[in-house]
Amino acid sequence: MTLALTHSVALLGLEGHLVTVEVDIADGLPGYSLLGLPDAALTESRERVRSAIVNCGEVWPNRKVTVSLSPAWLPKSGSSFDLAICIALLSAHESIAKEKIEELLFLGELSLDGRIRSVRGVLPALMAAYKAGVRTAVVPAANFEEAQLMQAMTIIPMEHLKQVLRWLRTGEREVVQEIDLQWEQTDTRLDFADVAGQSDARLAAEIAAIGGHHILLIGPPGAGKTMIAERIPTIMPALTIDQALEVTAVHSIAGTLTQRSPLSLLAPMVSPHHTTTRIAMVGGGSHVIKPGACSLAHYGVLFVDEAPECGPGVLDALRQPLESGTITIARSVGNLTFPAQFLLVLAANPCPCGKFTGRGHNCTCTSQQVRRYLGKLSGPLMDRIDLRVQVDPVGRVDMARDELGESSTVIRNRVIAAREVGKKRFAGMGWSLNSQIPARALRSTFQPERSAMNFLHDELDREHITARGLHKIIRTAWSFADLQGNPTPTLENVMSAHTMRGKIEA
Repeated sequence: MTLALTHSVALLGLEGHLVTVEVDIADGLPGYSLLGLPDAALTESRERVRSAIVNCGEVWPNRKVTVSLSPAWLPKSGSSFDLAICIALLSAHESIAKEKIEELLFLGELSLDGRIRSVRGVLPALMAAYKAGVRTAVVPAANFEEAQLMQAMTIIPMEHLKQVLRWLRTGEREVVQEIDLQWEQTDTRLDFADVAGQSDARLAAEIAAIGGHHILLIGPPGAGKTMIAERIPTIMPALTIDQALEVTAVHSIAGTLTQRSPLSLLAPMVSPHHTTTRIAMVGGGSHVIKPGACSLAHYGVLFVDEAPECGPGVLDALRQPLESGTITIARSVGNLTFPAQFLLVLAANPCPCGKFTGRGHNCTCTSQQVRRYLGKLSGPLMDRIDLRVQVDPVGRVDMARDELGESSTVIRNRVIAAREVGKKRFAGMGWSLNSQIPARALRSTFQPERSAMNFLHDELDREHITARGLHKIIRTAWSFADLQGNPTPTLENVMSAHTMRGKIEA
């Protein structure tokens, strides 16, 4: 019998599908056929596999070779199938016992000399294989740290095809030093103590971290907008293990684990340039669909500096993930959904030249230019921003002080304590952050004090706020209440939230 099979995984977004790799070697004219909707990179596997086999001293079968990737209806892409195809082919050629590979999973790209190169999406691939009943996987040694996160599986890292063949034939392999899984929970490189002054902006950042509220920072260049935004992840609670695995899976598919450790429990920080495209922001692609910046910032912070300078439609594309916490990308292969639950931080100058606020010296912009500039931030997007903060230039008094401000550790402890209050209050309700409270619950269970509601209704009657703005203010007021230890938002809490929301209404 010249038929052999093993397994690999095809990824569609974060969803993995177990693929059975079947190889049949039959009499006939020498040839190689690859079936199962392969893309260009996968079609080229023939030459990589052939060269790797020959250069490792094995025999390439000079017969009719048929490779089938099942299920046939599922599109397959990438080079991660190389190792599985190679092993199945050698097994069909009777170089490897067939029963030894039928329950194994193989992931890895082959170089022409037989080295096994790293591939993307190893963690979500292993998760999918485990759900399908596979318990042992061979992965590239370069992906071992990421693969070890799947502790329920036996992970066998390999650097070369010769090592894999020796292990399959004799059971011998080099013992690899297992990586001690030490989760990274802190980052001392950035600290809020570095920020001079800016008490309002610091408070807004703390409130945003407590309730998951989106924030807009407006101020001239050099006022500290970027400093504040970059330090917001340092005051957010550490990710849970499940959250960290989900974030790592997204970064694995995107190929950005070189920028973020697979063992990090820190909230991710993603800062795309204002010239970024819509696809880079939300995800997509023509061949391989990758997650965008909003998905890479899952459970973390998405910071967009110079927000009014972004291209048309780039920021408005964030409206779906801001509402649902996911982003759906429609392509011919189907609809792919990536997680995108992030805290949005926008930074903008007050005018094109940036000198409109503060002392206003040397500002050359007309009032029409200022309105046109800030008008690039659309009303529907701004209506989803809970906090709008004016960041004024730092004065000489703040810069001359020797003592530092509150550290990120101190602020983070307050944020964690406030979030714990919210978790207890929302136990069993399906949400955990104040920004996620449904509108129906705001009208019944989670109303502020009567005096606070009277104030909001008066503002609504005067058309100073909209109905959506009223709900946004109440949600932010709950974060103020949790910070101050109030069981219910007071009039003071509501007025603070109203003031920080600013003139956002469309």
